[in-house]
Amino acid sequence: MSHRIKAKITGVGGYLPPRVMTNTDLAKIVDTNDEWIRTRTGIRERHVADPGVASSHLATEAAQTVLAKTNTDPAEIDMIVVASVTPDMLFPATACLVQDRIGAKNAWGFDLSAACSGFAYALTVGAQFVGSGAHKKVLAIGADKMTSILNYQDRATCVLFGDGAGAVLLEPATNDNEGILDFEHDIDGSGGQFLYMPGGGSLNPPTAETVSKKMHYVHQEGSQVFKYAVRRMAELAAHLVERNGYQGDDVTLVVPHQANLRIIRAMQERLGLPDDKVMVNIDRYANTTAGTIPLGLADAVAQGKLKKGDLVLLMAVGAGYTTGSILLRWAY
Repeated sequence: MSHRIKAKITGVGGYLPPRVMTNTDLAKIVDTNDEWIRTRTGIRERHVADPGVASSHLATEAAQTVLAKTNTDPAEIDMIVVASVTPDMLFPATACLVQDRIGAKNAWGFDLSAACSGFAYALTVGAQFVGSGAHKKVLAIGADKMTSILNYQDRATCVLFGDGAGAVLLEPATNDNEGILDFEHDIDGSGGQFLYMPGGGSLNPPTAETVSKKMHYVHQEGSQVFKYAVRRMAELAAHLVERNGYQGDDVTLVVPHQANLRIIRAMQERLGLPDDKVMVNIDRYANTTAGTIPLGLADAVAQGKLKKGDLVLLMAVGAGYTTGSILLRWAY
């Protein structure tokens, strides 16, 4: 990247709504069972937000956690980027709701839609504004209430997702040996037909018919998404590491998007990484879409898996298709 200053992550926080739904709980409302879900996805349980709790509430909790951990005055925040595919509403942006709730009266911001790659994109966007010298403190947030768009009669999709949010604070790096080193993102729009929500936008605005046809839920062709995710996550990860003069052994920790344990393990095998170098929490949280990577970072910090100077790789593939990969040196 060509900018003069690097951006570094100086704090991370996650939030999960307190209610937990196990696979056994799910089996009471849809024809499935714990063993089927665990063997195919690696998921044991997920967190579910209550009615009336929206993505903005999850995002606000995560943001407030980061501000508290870094002892940051909300008035110091210059910019807020929220990645979500489950905004509270089409407008105003979730970023506006978060800005108001946390009291970041000097910040501007917006929402970003890239599905499961959303947080990687939000982090990259925030890093550019810090890197250009325009801003000193940026919040990048990934938040989704996926249970709000799940069809609990579709056992292929409703078992995969949970609710949650994570946030990081980005600030200027003080030297060249820390912060975000490089990124590589790409999209393949031809894959959009395999993972999407057809209703609710300008093409199919809400009507009694779109509701009865269940068009306001996640629709997925799992095998197509699986094959693409395994291939692209491995390819981009390897390319990004090699492009920066490193080898797989140099990476301390990979924090991959948590969509399916089999996708994570397939990518890990292709890169030749041992289990202790790959962050996994899908068993407890399921797929929280834009929330997975920052929640993974928050868990890694809490578990002592990250220390200053560690080389970290973030990886995601999402609907669109979108792919996001970021290489960084941990700064605290």
